[in-house]
Amino acid sequence: MSDVPTAGPDTVVLVHGLWMTPRSWERWVPHVEARGLRVLTPGYPGFEIEVEALRADPQVIADLSITDTVEHLASVVAALDRPPLLIGHSFGGTLTQLLLARGLGAAGVAIDSAPTEGVRVNPPSQLRALFPFLRNPANRHRAVGFTAEQFHAAFATTLSREESDAAYERYHVPAPGRWIWDYGLIANFRPGHQETWVDYRRDDRAPLLFVTGGEDRLMPPSVNHANARHYRRSAALTEVRDLPGRSHWTCAEPGWEAVADLALDWAVENAGRRPVARS
Repeated sequence: MSDVPTAGPDTVVLVHGLWMTPRSWERWVPHVEARGLRVLTPGYPGFEIEVEALRADPQVIADLSITDTVEHLASVVAALDRPPLLIGHSFGGTLTQLLLARGLGAAGVAIDSAPTEGVRVNPPSQLRALFPFLRNPANRHRAVGFTAEQFHAAFATTLSREESDAAYERYHVPAPGRWIWDYGLIANFRPGHQETWVDYRRDDRAPLLFVTGGEDRLMPPSVNHANARHYRRSAALTEVRDLPGRSHWTCAEPGWEAVADLALDWAVENAGRRPVARS
């Protein structure tokens, strides 16, 4: 097998994760644009309003479905003239995988990704980080958020408490409790495929890179490596890059520029590559 590159994309689509909005990419946008690429930061359905408004009335978050979210993001990507680069963080990494599984995008990068269906690795640090939401079944029907203390312990472990609190105030919103319960806890034990299932054997999907943070407690490297191994029977390119010392807040903590450049360099280099049989 060998890889054949096609014409390069001109757009990067940045997909945010849970407890975040498109605002979380505000530093990345000018950084990516400086490289001559257009940047889109689509939010989930209903996230057209600002962080403060979502905190004030989070019902739109509680009602959010993964199906509607994927359909919304897919419509944004499919409307572009050329397949874009897809970069997602946390659950945005899951959504990036779901978009690639639909044949969308020229290359994908999943940073500190939440897993797709079938990944059964749940390290103790991850369970501790999610315990505030999983201890009460009623949270499945609510929009649930971290406290500032929990955010520091789960998201921003490499920051000082003062720096973490500033990030919390600027970016944090609640997340759909159903997503955490159904796809962080129950999905692997239900019969049939769920909304986060992908065809791991698909050979014609775009290249995919997993980027892990060595100090990530919410989505530790073991989760991302397990996710990547599910693609081992696919001929499509799948790689993993480990970044020691970085937390789940890796896209905004000091040194985020190196993470952005790693993701962009890999995606640009591998965009459009498809495995083909040697002649």
